[in-house]
Amino acid sequence: MTEPAQPWHVPVRLEDVPETGLHLDLVADAQVRAGVAALAGVRDVPRLEAAVDVARQGMSLRVTGRVCATIGQTCVVTLEPIENLVDEPIDVTFASCPTGDVADHNAAFEAGDPPEVLSDGTADLGAVATEFLLLGIDRYPRKPGVKFAPPLEESAGASPFAVLAKLKDARN
Repeated sequence: MTEPAQPWHVPVRLEDVPETGLHLDLVADAQVRAGVAALAGVRDVPRLEAAVDVARQGMSLRVTGRVCATIGQTCVVTLEPIENLVDEPIDVTFASCPTGDVADHNAAFEAGDPPEVLSDGTADLGAVATEFLLLGIDRYPRKPGVKFAPPLEESAGASPFAVLAKLKDARN
């Protein structure tokens, strides 16, 4: 089974970001939201927005901000439809990979997480927002106030073979 393709693309080229930085308010359209819902495995995404600041740091870009969305899901206890809000911070750095070898690029950043690689000098802010959104989705959503209660056992000492024993006694 193949995963759905990345549905949200907002490319920003390094040379298009002024030295003073760039602020973008992104709002996904219905087609993008449907694609994100398929990618996330949720019922729907009625609202998806991101506010990001892009700052140049030499030949790198630092992207900070927030992704906010309303996620239509199904309660894992009642199986009723519910909506959850996701509000996740975004903080990621993109850097050029002059040699073209991503392994060498990542090795240069042993102390911490390596930055993402600028693809042809471009950072995809839609893909970044989608990634952070996916991290913020509750995989086991519950309606407010609903608690899972395991079924009550008939008797504490009963075993799975107790039913068979009753059948055997009934035949004798």
